[in-house]
Amino acid sequence: MVADLIDQTLSRFPRFARQKICVKPLEKGGSDRCFYRVAVGDQVSLILAKYGNQREENRHYVEIAQFLTQLDVRVPEIYFHDEREGLIWMEDLGDADLWSYRDTPWDVREPLYCDALDQVLTLHRSAHLAHNGESPKLQAEFNAELYEWEQGYFLENCLQRHFHVAPDAARDDATSRRLREIAARLAAAPRCLVHRDFQSQNIVIKEGRACFIDFQGMRPGLPQYDLASLLYDPYVSLTSSERTELLEHYLDGAQNAGAAIAPDFFEVFDLCAMQRLMQALGAYGFLGLVKQRTHFLAHIDPAIATLREVVGRIGGLEALQSVLADLR
Repeated sequence: MVADLIDQTLSRFPRFARQKICVKPLEKGGSDRCFYRVAVGDQVSLILAKYGNQREENRHYVEIAQFLTQLDVRVPEIYFHDEREGLIWMEDLGDADLWSYRDTPWDVREPLYCDALDQVLTLHRSAHLAHNGESPKLQAEFNAELYEWEQGYFLENCLQRHFHVAPDAARDDATSRRLREIAARLAAAPRCLVHRDFQSQNIVIKEGRACFIDFQGMRPGLPQYDLASLLYDPYVSLTSSERTELLEHYLDGAQNAGAAIAPDFFEVFDLCAMQRLMQALGAYGFLGLVKQRTHFLAHIDPAIATLREVVGRIGGLEALQSVLADLR
């Protein structure tokens, strides 16, 4: 496999022919793609991504990267894309993602988070500024069906599969009705383009600046979903005051850019936080128990604790709140 990847690299970059090439596999999240660091001599390092056809979004990574570059959103530079072989050679941004700063003092992390929020605000506000005037091929927009799918994903793969909660206890008639109402309300709100997986491991810090990766799931959605993904990231614990500070930074930037803040912004933020945490918990249960990638199970308890907090602020979900309170 490694020898084949070296041959593939040399065929696309013949100038490397006289250099020593070393290919090292990289572990990257819950993706179905494989990543490798390709070191060429002592000076050049590339990232090589190999993807299959299981997920359509993988084929659009390059197109979306080029689109984001046009918007001045920092993403890896694409060097070569072999769509037939499912191979992408791209810029190596390094290993310092925002998650790797999780134990550093807040005065070090805070400007990195703020820079990431400035970048995502550019995405939220500036998609119409792409030079060709067109968006790339995107995944299905956030609609009521997708929000309801996230809810079901959580109920099936986290509550039932991991905690062995009976389906009737997790989703009585009143809870089901309220969750459908929430899905419909979020689906009716005005959309912008969102990253979709805006969390600390998908924000790489290069030379002190935030750069985005794993953006192939970008689609029309609500800005609060991206904000909740980062501020309620199960991988990194933020205090309430830190969340407030970062949310205020984003809102100040949005207002300075001429955006009007909707009266229900914070209420919708809580609903999006619930949705995002449900999606993440469903993924942890599925990846940990079905895919046997058991390290994901370690993130369930902190995410459940945060979901309890968020659901406690949302009316009409008292039965679900009771179920969450009883989890062990």
